[in-house]
Amino acid sequence: MNLKSKNFEHEGNLPPTYTCDGDEISPHLAWEGFPDGTKSFALTCLDPDAPGGEFAHWLVSNIPVSTRELPENCGCPAGATEVENDYGKTSYGSPCPPSGVHHYIFTVYALDTEKLENLNRQNFVSEVNKHSLDSAELVGLYRRR
Repeated sequence: MNLKSKNFEHEGNLPPTYTCDGDEISPHLAWEGFPDGTKSFALTCLDPDAPGGEFAHWLVSNIPVSTRELPENCGCPAGATEVENDYGKTSYGSPCPPSGVHHYIFTVYALDTEKLENLNRQNFVSEVNKHSLDSAELVGLYRRR
């Protein structure tokens, strides 16, 4: 499976447009090469470098299998569900590291089920992993100016 963006390269710098220093919009993401039997996708954007431990910026489940990309500044695709992130909102929470360079790990998961229910920040990753057939990561780096 492969995850890419028109806006940044793997392990490259996130442009400020997608952060709290810019427009705070989500970047373009596209995926391919998922396994047969995939029935839906899930997406996370996590910062493992946050001072208080892993910080969730974006949690999306139940992305229809017909969806292959999310355009820049997209809302939630029809049928998908955004779960409350660590900002306390159900949408993309832009990177805003307090100090140093942080890694923002975008992960798309190919799932063996069409719908996951009763997800929250605490159980999202474990429930997604229970149904994951494959996954792909794209890492963006960011340091505040």
